[in-house]
Amino acid sequence: MPRMNSSPCTAFCGLERVAAGPVLDVALAAKERIDREPGAAMLVFDDETGRQIELDLRGSGADVARRLRRTNDRDQPAVPRSAGRPKLGVVAREVTLLPRHWEWLNEQPGGASVALRKLVEEARRTNAGRDRVRNAQEVAYRFTSAVAGDLPGYEEATRALFAGDRARFEANIAAWPSDVGAYALKLAADAFAEAGLTR
Repeated sequence: MPRMNSSPCTAFCGLERVAAGPVLDVALAAKERIDREPGAAMLVFDDETGRQIELDLRGSGADVARRLRRTNDRDQPAVPRSAGRPKLGVVAREVTLLPRHWEWLNEQPGGASVALRKLVEEARRTNAGRDRVRNAQEVAYRFTSAVAGDLPGYEEATRALFAGDRARFEANIAAWPSDVGAYALKLAADAFAEAGLTR
């Protein structure tokens, strides 16, 4: 469950966008729509991940809000008590390496932990563009496979998404209902920003 006040999401009733914004606002709008149209197929997506969000829309709007607040409070991460520097957010986890890797790491200034952190930061900087493209592809794919799998041009649009071909992607979603196409394009935006990196 996303953070109630911070994670934006979007609700669809069939192929129509019902609401977008913070989880609580979207849940209440979805609840209102379900009350008007019992049995309507409502799907809610996290805008950052493209994953579906399960919302309990039973009872009144106040009941829905109360459950979301309780879930939000329950999802507060516990402060881990572990080795390292917890005040800095350092978390101890197991890493499995070959002996020669440990030898090299231990010879580095500051030891294995410092060397690993430097390697990770360098890899993040080097691969930031590729990671952004890959993430956008996965996010858009999650949504389109859930909502648009039966729509014309879906398979070609998917191939274009993973090829980083914005023009072909747009051409294949042009016949989709406008709400679905607009949201798919929004989620996929970064998939085309540095398309040359994925080829």
